[in-house]
Amino acid sequence: MPERLAVIDLGSNTFRLVVFTAGDGWWKRTDEIFEPVRIGEGLAASGSLGREPIRRALATVHVFAQFCHANGLAGDAIKAVATSAIRDAANAGDFLEPAQLDGTLAIRVLTREEEAHYGYLAAVNSTTIADGCVLDLGGGSMQLVGVEGRLARQSESFALGAVRMTERFLAEDRPAKRRELDALRAYVAGALERVDWLTGTGRRLVGIGGTVRNLATAAQRAAGLPSIGVQGMVVTRDALADLVERLAALPPDGRAGVPGIKSARGDLILAGAVVVGEVLEIGGFDAIEATEAGLREGVFFEQHVAGPPSLFDDVRHSSVVNLAAQYQVDIPHTRHVAELALGLFDELAAAGLHPGDPIERELLWAASVLHDVGMSVDYDDHHKHSRYLILNAGLPGYSPNEVAVIAQAARYHRKGVPDPGFLAPVLEPGDEARLRRLAVLLRLAEDLERSRDQSVREAHVRVTGDGVELHLVAGVGDLAVPRWAAERETGVFEWAFGASLVIAGPPDGD
Repeated sequence: MPERLAVIDLGSNTFRLVVFTAGDGWWKRTDEIFEPVRIGEGLAASGSLGREPIRRALATVHVFAQFCHANGLAGDAIKAVATSAIRDAANAGDFLEPAQLDGTLAIRVLTREEEAHYGYLAAVNSTTIADGCVLDLGGGSMQLVGVEGRLARQSESFALGAVRMTERFLAEDRPAKRRELDALRAYVAGALERVDWLTGTGRRLVGIGGTVRNLATAAQRAAGLPSIGVQGMVVTRDALADLVERLAALPPDGRAGVPGIKSARGDLILAGAVVVGEVLEIGGFDAIEATEAGLREGVFFEQHVAGPPSLFDDVRHSSVVNLAAQYQVDIPHTRHVAELALGLFDELAAAGLHPGDPIERELLWAASVLHDVGMSVDYDDHHKHSRYLILNAGLPGYSPNEVAVIAQAARYHRKGVPDPGFLAPVLEPGDEARLRRLAVLLRLAEDLERSRDQSVREAHVRVTGDGVELHLVAGVGDLAVPRWAAERETGVFEWAFGASLVIAGPPDGD
């Protein structure tokens, strides 16, 4: 029976409730509600939570409590945590006591170290960062965690949240002036002076939090890229500087008009962008990589991933297996397709028909495992449904161009001429040729396993002066179906590999 966990993140800007469901070998978010409460409004000036923010916060907590009750979530199935604003407020009890009065929610106020730890877990379990820095920017605070060998080595917390910085440095009703931005930058730089380890963490910076996700979305729109989520989206220092300039020229109520910027975050996004930009500058980072995971995932991972240290052994492998398990693919079939496809990949590489890049091989494995997830929608056009699910469910640990290649390879595993299509702007040099090879090998392996009975135990290639011979080794049953299916792919094979293909008998000696 799948288990559910509701994680409630009471942040300085947004209150968010996320329901995670986990089954045998899989997990996913299955519900989410949130409200831009802004409980930290005015905190920087007064040191206390305001009456109106507390009223908004208590109303939202009541909604969350009723939601949990309606969904049968109680006790240990609810983890409610509060962060910077509530932690720092002199009158935090004015909110916490009535919020917990009926006993539905037991709110744990996180220490700075705990908040940084959960952000670190979210980042390291959703990206491939091994050495570098994790940035978690919220409404009230920012956490930086130095990562070495995937383990947290140092952490610092700063009162540099987007709400605090907006209230302290930026006007409410007009574009930002240069001196205001300079003062904000100087303040951030002064706060970061004590972080003597920041420049030694490597070249990679991973960011979590709503501000980072929103900036990544805006950068994605500005670059004319398709909207396929921002997991793994890299925002360069130059792209961020362009965004800051564009946002600063607008009044706060006009910044939400910038494509990708959410209306509830428009007045805060400029300050957040400046803070991130200073971290890039001072740390010597070329870019920040966004992940869609956040503190709430960190809390879930602590519960779900065996530990300590509550880390997936291999993020890329885990994300593929997780997605396949969610949609209950035919595991014996997809496993055999992967084995056949990878065997062909290796032998064609050994024969010199392609470079044999290990990353390309891993992408072929992922596409083979996931090519049938669309069957959960419907058999008709399931190749297109597979592409949709791969793109929209996301594959943490893979870059956007890698996800695009995997998704398009899955889309063309049945028919059609493999083509980047609307995903072309995401692809990098060499990806189009890579897509052709992977889609054709996946399609050929799928054809050899067309009857879903593993009748083709193995497939081997032999390069001759006339092209490539494909030799099939029988497992069980007749090979009429796989031979018939594979013979239809000779044209696309020659197009992808530059050599003709002949379906031959078993290898000599068999």
